[in-house]
Amino acid sequence: MTSTPETMRAAVFYGRGDVRIETVPTPVPARGQVLVKVLRTGICGTDATEYKAGPIMFPIEKPHATSGHVGPLIIGHEFVGEIVALGDGATPFAVGDHVASGAGVACGECQRCRQGRTNLCARYVTHGLNIDGGLAEYVAVATSTLVPIPADCSLDAAGVSQPLAVGLHAARRSGVVDGDRVVLFGAGAIGTFILAGLVSLADADITVVDFAGERLERALRLGATRVIPVSDGLVDALREIVGQQGADVVIEATGAPGQLDVCVRLVRQGGTILEVGLPAKPQELDVHKLVLSEVTIATTVAHVCGDDMAPSLDILARTTLGDELLEAVYPLEDVPAQLARLAAGEIKGKVLFDPTRSV
Repeated sequence: MTSTPETMRAAVFYGRGDVRIETVPTPVPARGQVLVKVLRTGICGTDATEYKAGPIMFPIEKPHATSGHVGPLIIGHEFVGEIVALGDGATPFAVGDHVASGAGVACGECQRCRQGRTNLCARYVTHGLNIDGGLAEYVAVATSTLVPIPADCSLDAAGVSQPLAVGLHAARRSGVVDGDRVVLFGAGAIGTFILAGLVSLADADITVVDFAGERLERALRLGATRVIPVSDGLVDALREIVGQQGADVVIEATGAPGQLDVCVRLVRQGGTILEVGLPAKPQELDVHKLVLSEVTIATTVAHVCGDDMAPSLDILARTTLGDELLEAVYPLEDVPAQLARLAAGEIKGKVLFDPTRSV
């Protein structure tokens, strides 16, 4: 630790609308951890929701990783950087490695972990959501969450690898296969990541639905077969595309009220609906069609680091996805302002932060 400072700057969550850039102790990596000098960190809808309406998930008081001091949370669960120090047992990494973190720490021992479903670990915690994260100059993180960044993948692109891994995991959960007719509701950030996952997994006919504009134009560039803008005649237009049988896979990634029931109306017998969006209120469904058509409703949460992080980096290295989504890279001091913009719906893609950048 002689090469790292004793203190660092970090974005610290105190409560609703209250994120501060403060000087805090630099963490020391414990056994199985490394210290990462953060080079890019992103924010997402979860961060914005906590900023606008929290604390919901974020703990506002928890023990500091090294000092034991009880204090607020350092946020940031989408981060990449360079390893600058190793804790005991921090194999197979070395100082100087550039890595992306999946952020979720699984125990590796519970039933779900043994099944490979580490995102459902009984003792799952996530850097930046439950324990200190990467909107800081340094973060001490478990090696089990880390994946090397390919040499041909830029830092800006790698900065969106964690949310892309979430989209890729969702695409896997849909069970999409070659030849499927897919309808994807939502072309925002998460919908775009799901689209990229679908395109990487199968040769499918994919219709993307959203409001007319840049989101749909981007979906076409990233591999959608076609796009349909939201309109009064939307369901009829989709029926013409998927035919009388309906779609093999329908993915709901908006959380809009009533949208899940629209998915039920569009899916074919024996088809699959994947629910991604989180509606604000309980929703009504046509259970009769679900049962009589033997429709599968699947859900998805987070990602499986060992399955999804490396493929997401490969996708980013060989496509323009990172460039398509990235709005800008800001210094750490801009985190509160950009969280406010994201919470207000003013950010259409992704913003990243570079803690090494001066104001």
